[in-house]
Amino acid sequence: MISKTHTKYIQTLQHKKFRDESGEFFAEGPKTVLELLEGRQFECREIYAVKDWLESNAGLPGKYPKTEFNEVKDFELEKISALATPNKVLAVFKKREQSDAISFNGKITLLLDTIQDPGNFGTIIRTADWFAVETIICSHNGADMYNPKVVQSTMGSLGRVNILYDDLEAWIQNNNSIKTYAAALDGKPANTLKGIKEAAIIIGNESKGINRQLMDLVNEKITIQRKGAAESLNAAVAAGIILAQF
Repeated sequence: MISKTHTKYIQTLQHKKFRDESGEFFAEGPKTVLELLEGRQFECREIYAVKDWLESNAGLPGKYPKTEFNEVKDFELEKISALATPNKVLAVFKKREQSDAISFNGKITLLLDTIQDPGNFGTIIRTADWFAVETIICSHNGADMYNPKVVQSTMGSLGRVNILYDDLEAWIQNNNSIKTYAAALDGKPANTLKGIKEAAIIIGNESKGINRQLMDLVNEKITIQRKGAAESLNAAVAAGIILAQF
């Protein structure tokens, strides 16, 4: 049985304030939990899982001796889950320190200006992983990478992509040797930019786009050519199309 105190503690990790205070977050579901475990980018403190999941993964305690494995009933998992339908396993991980030793030279880097929807953010992380983008830099007012909805929608990619939070204007000024491209409704067609090996691509807020001060610093605006009547594209969809066209 999970104690009431510990149940309440895991429930508090759904809120950024408590994730920041504790330095921990949780992930759910067999695929996400196993990929974060195997990636070893985050230290796993404890796992809560139903009997059949533990039996089918009986070798894990030997591989991760520092992790505490706990068998729970379905109703107990439901109490600590952030999902409408809990999915067999929940794991509590320690957050990792933000690294200052990441190189952006010779690489495609994504800059996210105030991406606030957790589902969009998680999808962008997963898409970046698909296209082997190593680093995403987010504005400080964007969604938290450890939000349960973000973690869930990355499907394990959270452990393979560096996520940094920074002042984007300062970052561009400090890395002015890297050409910056801003996704906009007007600009050079993105499909004409194939073969670029080094760039920073900026994706703006879901409703407001890229802020004016940031837009003034970019080298070039790019656009996804529209053929229909939709006013704009979803931010995560736009990021995926631009990365594919690059």
